Amino acid sequence: MIKKIDLIYADECYEIMGIAFDVFKKLGFGHKENIYQKALATNFKERNFKFKEQLRYNLKYKDETLGVYILDFLLFDKIVLKIKQKDFISEKDIDQVYRYLRATHLKLGIILTFTKKGACFKRIVNLK
Repeated sequence: MIKKIDLIYADECYEIMGIAFDVFKKLGFGHKENIYQKALATNFKERNFKFKEQLRYNLKYKDETLGVYILDFLLFDKIVLKIKQKDFISEKDIDQVYRYLRATHLKLGIILTFTKKGACFKRIVNLK
């Protein structure tokens, strides 16, 4: 018997990735990350997504700010989206998004990388 796995925010992820594939189809590979980010933001606006771009998040401990994380995107007030332009997703990238999730107490992050072969993604889940 095959067990169905429920993905966190599956519908939202489907929409996000559709936009990412569309951006890659139109722009191709080789642009800087900020170019892809601007193209994604344009599409998010056109589709009336709720999003924040380059969101600064202050990490605090006992009312002291310890540092600042800058999220490429916060979508629907619940999904962190990190943009990369390279052919692989590294452990460092995964760790970075997981730190964002722990700091913001959010459940899902997506690393979106624009590679020579296309737009690829990895979902990072914060189970805590």
